[in-house]
Amino acid sequence: MELKIDSLKDIDRVAGEFVNSIGNNHVMAFYGKMGAGKTTFIKALCRQLHVVDQVNSPTFAIVNDYETDNSSHIFHFDFYRIKNLEEAYDFGYEDYFYSGNLCFIEWPELVEPILPENTLAVTVQVNEDGSRSVIF
Repeated sequence: MELKIDSLKDIDRVAGEFVNSIGNNHVMAFYGKMGAGKTTFIKALCRQLHVVDQVNSPTFAIVNDYETDNSSHIFHFDFYRIKNLEEAYDFGYEDYFYSGNLCFIEWPELVEPILPENTLAVTVQVNEDGSRSVIF
C-alpha cells in the first residue's frame, strides 16, 4: 500500500490512514534516507495514537518509551548509532519486540536478523515534487 503526504498539513491525516491500515502488526521497520521524514511521520503516528509524552528521536538513547492516554506503551527505536548487533542483544530487544506493544524502528538495517518474522516494512521516500510517499 502507498500513502502520499503532499505537505506537512496532510501528515496527520495520512498517519491516521496508516494506523487504520496496519491491522495486527506491532513491529514496524521504517526505511528511508536521512531527512526523508521517518521521525516526523512517527511523531504524527504518535499523535494519532494519543501519546501523552514528548516524542523525539531516540538517537542517543536507542529506545524511547511513550505512554498513551490509555496507559499503553509505544516503543520508538533508532538504530542509526549502534555499531553491531550485539548492542541490540545487550539492551534486551526481545522484551520490546515481543511485548505486544507497538514498536517503531528507525534505521532497522543492522538489526534485520533479529526482527520478528511479521515485522511490517515501511519505506518513507521523498518524491521529485517534495512530497513524501509512505509505502508498506
